[in-house]
Amino acid sequence: MGASERFDTYMDHLSAGLRHLDRHAGLKGYCTGLMLPLARKSVEPMAARVDPMHASARHQALHHFVAKAEWSDQEMLRRICQWVVPQMDFSRGGWWIIDDTGFPKKGKHSVGVTRQYCGMLGKQDNCQVAVSVSLACDQGSVPVAWQLYLPQDWAVDPVRRQQAGVPEEVRFATKPHIALSQLRALLADGAPHHCVLADAGYGVDTAFRQALSDMGLYAVGVTSAVSVWPPGVEPLPPKPYSGTGRPPVMPRRTAKRQPISVKALALSLPAQAFQTISWREGTNEPLVGRFAALRVRHAGGNAGRARLRPLEWPLIEWPAHEQEPSKYVLSTLPEDTPINELVGAAHQRWRIERDYQDLKQDFGLGHYEGRGWRGFHHHASLSIAAYGFLMTERLIADKPVGSKKTSSNAKCLPFPRITSPAAVLRAQRHLDYSITTLRHRLRYELIARRGQCLCCGRAIEKFLL
Repeated sequence: MGASERFDTYMDHLSAGLRHLDRHAGLKGYCTGLMLPLARKSVEPMAARVDPMHASARHQALHHFVAKAEWSDQEMLRRICQWVVPQMDFSRGGWWIIDDTGFPKKGKHSVGVTRQYCGMLGKQDNCQVAVSVSLACDQGSVPVAWQLYLPQDWAVDPVRRQQAGVPEEVRFATKPHIALSQLRALLADGAPHHCVLADAGYGVDTAFRQALSDMGLYAVGVTSAVSVWPPGVEPLPPKPYSGTGRPPVMPRRTAKRQPISVKALALSLPAQAFQTISWREGTNEPLVGRFAALRVRHAGGNAGRARLRPLEWPLIEWPAHEQEPSKYVLSTLPEDTPINELVGAAHQRWRIERDYQDLKQDFGLGHYEGRGWRGFHHHASLSIAAYGFLMTERLIADKPVGSKKTSSNAKCLPFPRITSPAAVLRAQRHLDYSITTLRHRLRYELIARRGQCLCCGRAIEKFLL
């Protein structure tokens, strides 16, 4: 069975969650359009390529399917998981990875648009931001939950909510709260309890870390200002209970018993406390860093001092050429966890960045031009559906995901030899099982089976791959 036949089977699997037969053609047409080589993968250019002889009618059909049709994007993501996850190997561990990504916007009418920090631009600007959770293993990852962050000014504005079709049950929630809700929903559906990874934008929230600790294990980034009790120093126990009122539970501090920041802790460590550790292969050479890890208790701020917290790992990364540490991670991984495993777990978070990169560059994640809540989430789930199929193809081929689209010997890869001047397959320098190469192969199979050019509709008599 070729890739195009497997793609048809995959579309049939996803179609079962759409509830209406008349939506099946829209699903296949939209996902096919996302696989095609288009500069912009919004509805209009995709319709013109998928059905060039009936572009106007196909445009209307695809627009209705993505923006108006009442099918569940959460059910779509669940069916994507049913297809992808069985091919993932969790024998060496799995991870839930939390992050958010921004979509710069010019206007102010698209749902959720406001002036906020956009990671894509590296500054505050007009944008939409979506929170997602990816499930990852050593071989690859796939987004399994996706929700737009609705800013406070949008959440309290009934006029804009109605115009954008924001569901009544959606209220203002912070990004950590959205991520926790997504995780709880996944676990309630029977998902396994893997270690949760997140960056310092989430990890600095004490309540967020406590909620993750209640669910299981975590390894999250924190800022240098987070307070911990250094080794050998702990607060005094709470005051004795007087017999009236609430029993005291807050540990006591004295002039000599004070917590310090993780930065101060790192600066106090001797040089021999740091080890040089490699966590994976990079593009040209192994990725290596200097790390230190020890067992401490988090001291917390005013909200985090009510109880004496259990011991956990602060992982400190201090590059040899830097004047001070560059990254800090707090983790509740078991006490007997080797430091190389701590480092490996903390650096698995790069996979969600790779998800975003592939989704935006190859599958038009940020190309949706509608303004509504439903269309935004439908387009994202369909982009993830296209990505999930090719991720499955790579997992079946048992080719681990590299750090980038090319491996350490990429500069030595020869261009494919063109055996026929009629061959449509353009010379590519990607690896055989990269997402980009797999998308190219599927695209050419779809075109060959269709038997006509997707640009002009002209019949293709000979189509050699």
